[in-house]
Amino acid sequence: VDEVREQGEESPADDEAAARSERWAELQRAIFPGRTISDGAGVIQLDAPPRALDAALVPFTITLPGDKQIKSVFLVIDNNPGPLAGRFTFGAAADPRTLKVRMRVNTYTDVHAVAEDSAGNLYAVQNFVKASGGCSAPAGPNAEESTSNVGQMKLKLVSEFAPGEPVQAQLMIRHPNFNGMQMDQLTRLYAPAHFIRTINITYDDQPVLRIESDIALSTDPVITFGFKPSRQGQLKVEVTDSKEQSFVREFSVP
Repeated sequence: VDEVREQGEESPADDEAAARSERWAELQRAIFPGRTISDGAGVIQLDAPPRALDAALVPFTITLPGDKQIKSVFLVIDNNPGPLAGRFTFGAAADPRTLKVRMRVNTYTDVHAVAEDSAGNLYAVQNFVKASGGCSAPAGPNAEESTSNVGQMKLKLVSEFAPGEPVQAQLMIRHPNFNGMQMDQLTRLYAPAHFIRTINITYDDQPVLRIESDIALSTDPVITFGFKPSRQGQLKVEVTDSKEQSFVREFSVP
């Protein structure tokens, strides 16, 4: 090993780090063309398991600890078939400090969270996640069962409601989020792609959160987000998927 290093040859670890760096550089050019991305330390924080227990249900927590006015966050899973897993845009009634989602992760990969502030500046942080096969993991025993009750939603508050104070809510949506890579365990055929594209959340007609998603969102996604209710009111969720199906639900809060 010492002789190899003396000859100036790179180790496998060096090669892997270089490949990961180049992959991120490619994605920056594709997703954020011509834009500079700064170090996001102190602006955005990404928490993820170093090794996923279930690659089809990998939990990510995005925290905005600083005082910058962040208008949107991008979650990029570098080595997924569709790297841009989601864009989350915060509205006037949002409390953007904490956001939790569950995603499919296909292989060992860097994951980047990129915050965009109100001036259009970008800040990124990254984590490395060990996972395998999340994008092809079946959503259930068969496609018919996975699509039953599609579009049903549940909402629960995970912090105490007080008018004028931020509150955290957990939204659960029934949807298979097939990406075309899952095999039906009974028919041995691949389920056609059928996944959520957008989720729009408002509170008394004030925008809270818009999610633009892709094939990485987990089956029956669970999203935890914050909002600022000025009074008791109605939280409205509108979901649109890749088959142009729309699902709408209103919840009384509290």
